[in-house]
Amino acid sequence: MDLFDLSNQKNKNIPLAERMRARNLSEYVGQKHVVSENSLLRRAIKMDNLGSCIFWGPPGSGKTTLANVIANSTSGLFVKLNAVSSGVSDVKKVVEDAVTNLKLYGKKTYLLLDECHRFNKTQSDSLLPSIEKGDIIFIGSTTENPYASMTPAIVSRCRVFELKRLTEEEILTALKKALTDKERGLGNYDVKIDEDALNHIAITSAGDLRVAFNALEMATLTTNPSKDGVIHITLKDAEESIQQKALSYDEQMYYDMLSAFCKSLRGSDANAALYYMQRLIKGGCDPLLILRRVIAHASEDVGMADPMAMVVATNALVAFKNMGLPEGLLPLSQAIIYVCEAEKSNSVVVAMDLAGEDATKVKDDNVPPWVKNAVYGSEKDKELAGQYKYPHNYGGYVEQQYLPDSLKDRVYYTPSDNGYEKTVKEIRKKKGKKQ
Repeated sequence: MDLFDLSNQKNKNIPLAERMRARNLSEYVGQKHVVSENSLLRRAIKMDNLGSCIFWGPPGSGKTTLANVIANSTSGLFVKLNAVSSGVSDVKKVVEDAVTNLKLYGKKTYLLLDECHRFNKTQSDSLLPSIEKGDIIFIGSTTENPYASMTPAIVSRCRVFELKRLTEEEILTALKKALTDKERGLGNYDVKIDEDALNHIAITSAGDLRVAFNALEMATLTTNPSKDGVIHITLKDAEESIQQKALSYDEQMYYDMLSAFCKSLRGSDANAALYYMQRLIKGGCDPLLILRRVIAHASEDVGMADPMAMVVATNALVAFKNMGLPEGLLPLSQAIIYVCEAEKSNSVVVAMDLAGEDATKVKDDNVPPWVKNAVYGSEKDKELAGQYKYPHNYGGYVEQQYLPDSLKDRVYYTPSDNGYEKTVKEIRKKKGKKQ
């Protein structure tokens, strides 16, 4: 075996997902809202002028890949750490080396920190001065909301880019490329994959390209070739490789069932909503997508008629993330039943849309002087600010103009006669407010 053979063997031992990782923006899959031709991020990468940033998104959406693209595009140095296994001493060593390289060689240092939400306050504090001074350019990668899970001081000094789950079309494109790529993919195998098998992998990967690549590679390597050397991957092979059964699940049916699920929530049919939830999940739909819809409908269709619906729905999301499958289906089912059986009112979404319309079309920025922030205003502003009526001095409510003059009589929220909103009506009546 010569050196070329050894190199090929070593390459084969690297997972397909790693081999197919994009090396530049032209190979990058998805996230057009972040890396489109004229986007801020793309321009910054091309000009090698990227500041500290955080990539936030679900697994397999391309966070680490995007960081690697930056590494391949920059003239600076690139260091990777993982927040789980790295401590304060590791950060200090990177910073010391970065300061030295910047002084002696004029080279910037990019620090990629995977799972950056796992950094505690002490670790974050050790990094903060270096980000502020520009000793390093910080690139964080996280699956958790950085605004909730990270030290605010770090987040405020970074631009946050939110990545989305990849679409089925984007995953299909990446899989087809892997099948034909002879350098890094499976192009040297004579693979014939049925269309329904490829679609099944794309659908059940739930927007995670790494999962899709792993399933395709597993199906290829474990399917015996025919006498003529063709590796024929069927739907059954795809099901086994991704450990998910196909349940007559095409794209149109997926959207039809998702629509039926949402309309069942709105229509107070818990039986139908539970069925479609199970059918969607068993067909490969990400349960988190179902949970997000439940939360949305808790506001859109229940809203103020039963404010507890939002509490139950959001707690179901927290419980599911902590419990996973299959136990997490219990709080999900409870939330579905609660939203279905709750009193209904769309007053929240109506109020939101009306306010949004005025904010776009009227755009009156003449805030009444008595509700302005007059701390840094003129003497006249401070004098007018004294006209503000502190509600608690009047028993908790006093009539007062808060909207600009052009909108002062505008009413966005009108409570219905359903559920808790009947109580809201009584409270408003007692205050003498317009219904």
